Amino acid sequence: MKIHEWQARELFEKYNIPVPRGYLCRNADEVRKAAADIAKPVVVKAQILVAGRGKAGGVKHASSPDEALSIAQDMIGATIKGIKVTSVLVVEAIKPEKELYIGFTIDRAMRAVTLIASSEGGVDLEVLAKTEPEKIYRKNIDPMVGLHPYEAREAAYSIGLSDKSANDFTSICLKIFEIFNSVDADLAESNPLAVRFDGSLVALDSRITLDDNAVFRHREYYQVDEELSPLEMEAHAADLAFVQLDGDIGIIGNGAGLVMATIDVVAHFGGKPANFLDMGGGSSVESVYRAVKICLEQKSLKALFVNILGGITKCDDVANGLVRALKESQLKIPITVRMVGTNEEEGRKILSENGIWYLDSMETAAEAVVKSAYSRN
Repeated sequence: MKIHEWQARELFEKYNIPVPRGYLCRNADEVRKAAADIAKPVVVKAQILVAGRGKAGGVKHASSPDEALSIAQDMIGATIKGIKVTSVLVVEAIKPEKELYIGFTIDRAMRAVTLIASSEGGVDLEVLAKTEPEKIYRKNIDPMVGLHPYEAREAAYSIGLSDKSANDFTSICLKIFEIFNSVDADLAESNPLAVRFDGSLVALDSRITLDDNAVFRHREYYQVDEELSPLEMEAHAADLAFVQLDGDIGIIGNGAGLVMATIDVVAHFGGKPANFLDMGGGSSVESVYRAVKICLEQKSLKALFVNILGGITKCDDVANGLVRALKESQLKIPITVRMVGTNEEEGRKILSENGIWYLDSMETAAEAVVKSAYSRN
């Protein structure tokens, strides 16, 4: 579960991680007052739980309180990527000498927390990993042992830091790891982490997502439905785990790990996932039907990839739910299915009778769906 930037920022402040001076504001007058109090150029950031808000007009710079007021009047109450903006974060605009990246996530295959650092911040880390992998530092941390100071300092040196910058990085790294553990996060990062003229570091952005399985321990961060997109609200009501992304290939699977792996392999072959949709284990015909219907409601969808490992979930139920949803949909896009497991033969027979393509290998299917999505361009 994502939490807002202002909430992540509060955690950073609580752990004494340097952040730009700022205020959470819920109307334009509060924004003007905040900008006047900061008395420097500011950044006005829409507090919405979607990726790509900057490109969609949700992050704007203001050089004066009056300009900040004008931006707030347009931004607060507006809809950005399907979500109404009800609050903004107003922070001091800091021009860094250099931008870094630091973050922690979970490597489930290794059963470890992974520290990731880079000398290039403010960029898409996945793109950087492909083009300049040498600029990314990774280290798996045994969760039973924790992160040692020497390991944080090693990360600082590995991305080219020294002196005060290395000291600040070490301190911030250890504190973000503390936050990661304290809120049961599966992601905690700062991108960018800015290097100032004097070598000191400040977290210009903070992002944290909580493990859904641990949300009951952190009810203060639970997001109300109004903060979800319309499709996310519809999926939530149907007991489906759905998150909208910025791509154009729909992704449906049964199990969060499988869906994440599917997203990764589609991206590996050059595809842009449009969503995360986990139907969960034991999916019925009805739940599959609802999942496919919701997925197909996304705009600009070019293809759909359904990836199923049948155990409790029966492949024939998946096939019947999928066929029912497709027959009702007016959207005509390529569909690729990878389906193995319980009642596999029955499920494949249903797909074949309805002209739906299926494959055995996730990698082969992912490559096929990417080709089908973009071959028509």
